[in-house]
Amino acid sequence: MKYIPAFILSLFLLTSLSNSYAQLPHINEKQIAARVDSVLALMTLDEKIGQLNQISYGIGWGPTVKVAVPGEYAQMVREGKVGSFLNAIGAEYTGELQKIALKESRLKIPLIFGLDVIHGFKTTFPVPLGEAATWQPELAELSAHYQAMEAASAGIHWTFSPMVDIARDPRWGRIMEGSGEDPYLGSLMGAARVRGYQGNLSDLNIIACAKHYAAYGAAEAGRDYNTVDISERTLRDIYLPPFKAALDAGAQTFMASFNEIGGIPSSGNRFLLNDILRDEWGFKGFVVSDWNSIGEMIAHGNVPDLKHAAELSFNAGLDMDMESRGYSEFLEELIKEKKVDIKTIDESVRRVLRIKFILGLFDDPFRYCKKEREDKNIMNAEVKNASLEVAKRSFVLLKNDGGLLPLSKDLKTIAVIGPLAASKEDPNGEWACQGAAEDVTSVLEGLTKFTNEKSKILYSKGCEIDGVSKEGFSEAVEKAKQADAIILCLGESRNMSGEAYSRSSLDLPGVQEELAKKIFDTGKPVVVVLMNGRPLSLGWIDENIPAILETWFAGTMTGDAVASVLFGDYNPSGKLPATFPRTTGQVPVYYNHKNTGRPGNPGNRYTSKYFDLPLTPLYPFGYGLSYTTFAYNDLKLDSEKITKDQSLTVSVKVKNTGRYDGEEVVQLYVQDLVGSVTRPVKELKGFQKILLKRGEEKTVTFTLTEKDLRFTAADMKFKSEPGMFKVYAGTNSADVKEAKFELTE
Repeated sequence: MKYIPAFILSLFLLTSLSNSYAQLPHINEKQIAARVDSVLALMTLDEKIGQLNQISYGIGWGPTVKVAVPGEYAQMVREGKVGSFLNAIGAEYTGELQKIALKESRLKIPLIFGLDVIHGFKTTFPVPLGEAATWQPELAELSAHYQAMEAASAGIHWTFSPMVDIARDPRWGRIMEGSGEDPYLGSLMGAARVRGYQGNLSDLNIIACAKHYAAYGAAEAGRDYNTVDISERTLRDIYLPPFKAALDAGAQTFMASFNEIGGIPSSGNRFLLNDILRDEWGFKGFVVSDWNSIGEMIAHGNVPDLKHAAELSFNAGLDMDMESRGYSEFLEELIKEKKVDIKTIDESVRRVLRIKFILGLFDDPFRYCKKEREDKNIMNAEVKNASLEVAKRSFVLLKNDGGLLPLSKDLKTIAVIGPLAASKEDPNGEWACQGAAEDVTSVLEGLTKFTNEKSKILYSKGCEIDGVSKEGFSEAVEKAKQADAIILCLGESRNMSGEAYSRSSLDLPGVQEELAKKIFDTGKPVVVVLMNGRPLSLGWIDENIPAILETWFAGTMTGDAVASVLFGDYNPSGKLPATFPRTTGQVPVYYNHKNTGRPGNPGNRYTSKYFDLPLTPLYPFGYGLSYTTFAYNDLKLDSEKITKDQSLTVSVKVKNTGRYDGEEVVQLYVQDLVGSVTRPVKELKGFQKILLKRGEEKTVTFTLTEKDLRFTAADMKFKSEPGMFKVYAGTNSADVKEAKFELTE
């Protein structure tokens, strides 16, 4: 197993880039403020409002695209009526737009170009949920760095990423854009992505945007854009921490979410946009709406028309209007009516201009518009290699009965079957930006290349992803019968997850499970390779198929990564960032739930549970197997009591008891046994990913302090409370060792 070289390569990549994505350099706010004010003093009201207006002009990216700017958009730039474009792509095209701003507008204020760079620009990386399964924030940082490098080379200044929404309901399609169900893991991954995108803000970095602020992932019934109704305590303890972490990592912009919370849409929620974000957290950047989210308040029903929506949003603290045109149409009128203060306009304009100064656009407006750099940096070998490394580490081994995996490299015949086996489009996943199917290595291609004619590869599609026809079953079964092993590629299409792709069922779509049953009946060894953007319910598959590998949507290098893992060149080390339910009816199901007054008890009818399902999920949060095995022993605390000024050292011994070298994510959880408000049964408070050679044992140490025990108490203050706590350490949120300690006054 060529495990060590792959691990060393990853470390090399991370080390070689460490200087590129440190946190933002010191910003001389006083100097920038003076320069901003010098520009602001020259601006007319129309020009000020223009800076707060973002419009979309989509243009295809590539060498054959013409760069002439349509007259309507050119005139808006000349008149200073737009401060930012989204979806304008390419060093040459953005350069043409920038030339109009610099040569034909009165004040020559540069434009800022934004784009949804979610998990890659041209080279795609695993979708963020898959990337979170690495449990390695440094890999998320690496991924974001390369995404930024490609995007910046194509003229982009600003990405609408990272999405740091916590998602506890996998029916919600946008769960694939974030880091899953846990605020601690989500905070670390979100902060890492901010650092990766922004780096030291050279011309190979882009501004990050933490979205969707806030609690968008708590949409009722997992239905996109739906109502959110949660307590302020839940908002602060579960949904806001990743946003605060993104801010602390230097995120310069935030995006308001589509949803309402407690009857107030986020785009008009002063409590969120001003009281918490600015007054409480000290945010200095600007807030942009989501696409037409200002205008959508009319449909929400809290404003009668776009004028009132613009008034409410602007006074609530939303600085830039994406595509509703409400600010450009009504802000001047609202100022005349004294419903909006010109001082508030000036403050929002200052925030936008500040970002343009931070990006260096006033000093060199064309620093991102260099065609030669675009040709050099996009889809080069270094970026693709990084994509491959992240992909391998994102895979989660869900099952491996009898040690079927890794597959022997001496297999004579392998059947590659399933609707996703040869797909080059679906591995890109949703929000693939400029990622193209022709650049993707499919699973079939990856396996064919890896075996290099040592094994005969037989392929059959079997069925469509979401179709009802079974005509392909017989061919698939016939080829399966000829094989020594079968790799069955099942899951979702790329457009079954992502924005507006909520699903009412988490089962495999179409007749895929029926295909799996037919292949299983051949009696041949079967490995299921899953592609999907959310947790799925895999009842029959889990009960019957001996080996299951979760690969999410792994991006450009999918086939190479899958082959590397299936044949043991890389030992899978991913862990689930979101719980897999037994059935759709079990959701929402997540590890850090409350006990209730009647905790679930299979032996007592009158407790919190379903009578037709076990209490446990199919696969718990933090779950993931390896080709080797690990044993946990000797959990120790260095004290049974600590004060608020002391720390607690937790140690546990972990031994590799299997046949291969491997990585393990050692996880630390805490339970506050009694609080002034009810507390979760477990909360993730730390983790470490370690490499253990076979037979090797290491003592893993964690440090807990009073700060780790804080929550929003009954008096709505964020604090710890004295009392007894349990601490857990283990391989996932369910399989743990435990001990107790006390926090004293």
